[in-house]
Amino acid sequence: MRHLPYFCRGEVVKGFGRGSKELGIPTANFSEQVVESFPSDISTGIYYGWACVGNGDVHKMVLSIGWNPFYKNIKKSVETHIIHTFKEDFYGEILSIVITGYIRPEKNFDSLAALISAIQEDIEEAKRQLDLPEHLKLKEDNFFHQPEGKIVNNH
Repeated sequence: MRHLPYFCRGEVVKGFGRGSKELGIPTANFSEQVVESFPSDISTGIYYGWACVGNGDVHKMVLSIGWNPFYKNIKKSVETHIIHTFKEDFYGEILSIVITGYIRPEKNFDSLAALISAIQEDIEEAKRQLDLPEHLKLKEDNFFHQPEGKIVNNH
């Protein structure tokens, strides 16, 4: 993955409303403008890395880039599941992420239960990988400690 690590920052917008409701796995969604700024040749699929909301703490995350075949999206999306429980939604906040690794390609599922099971496995894989020194060091990257207000992609 020649684009990794990939650094991105953007505003959290309302998504499709199914992460929390249907899946029980809340996601933070980037705007179309931020999604379109990703390298065009970055592979769709499931990734892991680090995420920070506003000036908050840096947490592990798992992220989907693509069209979500189970839902047959017509627009590409970037959806981040932060592996942390937040007390409330944070629409309008700035989300900073560093994508450090790749788990698997996008695929379709026969059922919602199978999709949820795969996402849970992706979360566990992300947790394991992010404990490795080469990924752990990026949690402390200066990217997470920059002044607010500026949208920066890939530093």
